Amino acid sequence: MSRSAFIKIYKPHFRSTVNLAIPIVIGQLGHVMMGFVDNAFVGHVSPINLAAASLANGFFFVTMVIGLGITYVISPLVSMAVGAGNKHEGSRIVNNGLHINIVVGILLSILNYFSSALIGLMHQPPEVVALAIPYCRLIGVTAIPMMIFQNYRQFIEGLSVMRPAMYITIAANVLNAFANYVFVFGNFGFPRLELMGSGLATFSARTTMAIVMMSYVLLSSRFKEFQLNPLKEKLSFPLIKKILGLGLGSGFQYFFEVACFTFAAYMVGWLGSYPLASHQIALNMASITYMAVVGISAAGSIRVSREIGAGNRQEARRAGFSAIGLAFMYMVCAAIFLVLFRDLIPSIYVKTEEVKIIAARLLLIAALFQIFDGVQAASLGVLRGITDVRIPTVITFIAYWVIGIPLAYIFCFKLGFGVDGVWVGLLLGLATSAFLLFWRFSRISKVRT
Repeated sequence: MSRSAFIKIYKPHFRSTVNLAIPIVIGQLGHVMMGFVDNAFVGHVSPINLAAASLANGFFFVTMVIGLGITYVISPLVSMAVGAGNKHEGSRIVNNGLHINIVVGILLSILNYFSSALIGLMHQPPEVVALAIPYCRLIGVTAIPMMIFQNYRQFIEGLSVMRPAMYITIAANVLNAFANYVFVFGNFGFPRLELMGSGLATFSARTTMAIVMMSYVLLSSRFKEFQLNPLKEKLSFPLIKKILGLGLGSGFQYFFEVACFTFAAYMVGWLGSYPLASHQIALNMASITYMAVVGISAAGSIRVSREIGAGNRQEARRAGFSAIGLAFMYMVCAAIFLVLFRDLIPSIYVKTEEVKIIAARLLLIAALFQIFDGVQAASLGVLRGITDVRIPTVITFIAYWVIGIPLAYIFCFKLGFGVDGVWVGLLLGLATSAFLLFWRFSRISKVRT
């Protein structure tokens, strides 16, 4: 294919994907920015508070990603139904999805509350564990509003309505920052709650997001052609089975990745509070850029599923490759940013010089694995758009738990590279996932699309 022909074919796909992705990216960055703000506030209390937040947030998201994975399939299912001209099916998906997601949110909150005691069995510094467990139990309750918010967010994004979630998330960040200022340091006459104050701020912001998003969708005339009344919708167990079947597969893809990074944090915790705080700084920065790629991945999933629903098989394949290409290019830019500002970034979080030095070194490794992370995230999204979840789930398990974690342990403890070795192991796991998932889409899109 000539260069001019390539540009002619793919330019519209790049433009459409970017237009869909930008609001999603801003919204996703908003979610991560909540963690950034929380870490910045508690990091200025002490490195121990920052380390506790790292462990607790990681533990919470190990289970939470399964729930988020269930919500992620709503967008491509709605998009596929609308692409096929079946808006009634789109209504059934979101109404049944709400029942599923509320129940899952409650179960995840209960699971998180009782399982958080396991943090004390992970051989972490006692002073960190003492703060992490109650904080983890508090933020665990936010699983319920998160699932409600995600249900309606994924519905409207399946219709290519992207901006409302972005605006709501931006407003929630302002609320979260203000609440952190009030509760963490005890301003305006409130008691100084430190880490628990940050958890209270997060709960307030996420609950507000759920209420506003649900109210917008149910009351807006924009969606009046859909029958959005979950109380009147008769439960469809075949549809519930379909959503859960695809959603759990998608959820476990993210579970294997997040559990991998969480376990890596526990390994780093065995090295002490300072390496753990440094690890959290580098991981938090990598997460900010990663969430942008999740937005590109979501846009790719929506575009691929819409083309599948309309019967445009070749265009679905091209939409998928355009999303992967965008993710790759974006992550190259993000990697350059981390390299250039690796010495400045840690100062945003902490004042301790030793933590800054370690974090700056880790950001160099993070810059490289960013690129692989972008390719694997986008590939997962476009595979989800063609409802291919089983084999990608197996790939993510192998990449993270057969390759990534064992190598991280060997490099860290057997070869003596410490926290740097953990990150090299994670890098190799991400590289494996990226290559296999890209190959999977390239191969299966020829058959399935």
